[in-house]
Amino acid sequence: MKRTKVVDLLKDPALIGTEVEAKGWVRTRRGNKHVQFVQLNDGSTIKNIQIVFDMAKFSDEELKPVTTGSSLCVKGILVESQGKGQTCEVQAESLLVYGTADVEAYPLQKKGHTLEFLREIAHLRPRTNTFGAVLRVRSTLAFAIHKFFNERGFQYLHTPLITASDCEGAGAMFQVTTLDLNNLPKDEAGKTDYSQDFFGKPTALTVSGQLEGELGATALGQIYTFGPTFRAENSNTPRHLSEFWMIEPEMAFYDITDNMDLAEEFVKYCINYALDHSLDDIMFLQEMYDKDLVDRLKFVVENDFVRLSYGEGVKILEESGKKFEFPVHWGTDLQSEHERYLVEEHFKKPVILTDYPKEIKAFYMKQNEDGKTVRAMDVLFPHIGEIIGGSEREENYDKLLARIEELGIPMKDMWWYLDTRRFGTVPHSGFGLGFERLVLFVTGMTNIRDVIPFPRTPGKAEF
Repeated sequence: MKRTKVVDLLKDPALIGTEVEAKGWVRTRRGNKHVQFVQLNDGSTIKNIQIVFDMAKFSDEELKPVTTGSSLCVKGILVESQGKGQTCEVQAESLLVYGTADVEAYPLQKKGHTLEFLREIAHLRPRTNTFGAVLRVRSTLAFAIHKFFNERGFQYLHTPLITASDCEGAGAMFQVTTLDLNNLPKDEAGKTDYSQDFFGKPTALTVSGQLEGELGATALGQIYTFGPTFRAENSNTPRHLSEFWMIEPEMAFYDITDNMDLAEEFVKYCINYALDHSLDDIMFLQEMYDKDLVDRLKFVVENDFVRLSYGEGVKILEESGKKFEFPVHWGTDLQSEHERYLVEEHFKKPVILTDYPKEIKAFYMKQNEDGKTVRAMDVLFPHIGEIIGGSEREENYDKLLARIEELGIPMKDMWWYLDTRRFGTVPHSGFGLGFERLVLFVTGMTNIRDVIPFPRTPGKAEF
């Protein structure tokens, strides 16, 4: 007999009255000397299947190892349930215990656990209802991302994780080396001699695949990347990770308006896909953590995004009369509180801000004619602030070169990037979406460490 997943046992009426085989982990067990009820879950759904053990067929000794956390194989007849809370249940005929879980030692007994405690046992927390739901939603969103771009003719480009360039210019990168750190080779100036390193030069884990993505877009037309990125920032906040995943589409022949259109279509598609395919998990998370979750998701997909310039946004903030923790004026980098005010209180719609001061944006963004601003765009969401950052890229060789020199970016790292402006340059645009920010929004969780299986943060690299 072949195992049937719990998700299928619960939704396939054709299975009622047939013999089935269920496998999974015990959530709870209760009952009396006549009948025992076990809630079994196999990770395929937030819901459990109830296993009914008639104690006329099973001994106490056989059921003794059936405790919370133990793993079972049960064969029996799937019948309609007489009790509340489930549509069907399995009347057990045979039992095989794969693995026991000591009641005293197993940390996930039937009681409430704080999210902080569960982060300390990240190797076990996927077995909880909360993290099972979060990880299934994460998987659904990952599939939606590939589906969205595939349906629109984008090519999936794998950009390198090890790089010699700092895309964002922030310098917060994890160094990659095979040199003996206790006996570093030195050059004549007394500095580390990286010519003896594995790659013959300093290298690091990537902070973004964008620059290489632009190379792909100027050959394949439309590409997207979706992979891990790394930031060595010492930020212990609910919004920052040292290792996270990024989605970065790059499109040849797209201007800033095309870019905004794609970004809005993209996030709406992903959220709608999650609502269509992970609603049970989302409803559970709403019930447990965020009573307004579904309304907030619908708020995004049912509204056209407001589009306005950074300058207009700053003026609204200055004239709002609201006391912000961080003062705001033209030239400041907006904080989450400013972004959320525009979305949640002023417009009551998602917002796309454009035309930021060039001093607070990256070197590669297209410069406007005013000489002060660039064609950047940030998509702002309720509850979270900025969720997407992007721009039309500077395709003019002379302007890009001048900006690189102005910022003192080493030319030895940029010659290959500038070649795309020397050989057949075209207008092109792109954006980046931190995947965990999207998962955070769709699940209603409040800490980004709770939407990735094994968070990497300063001082934390367990599991």
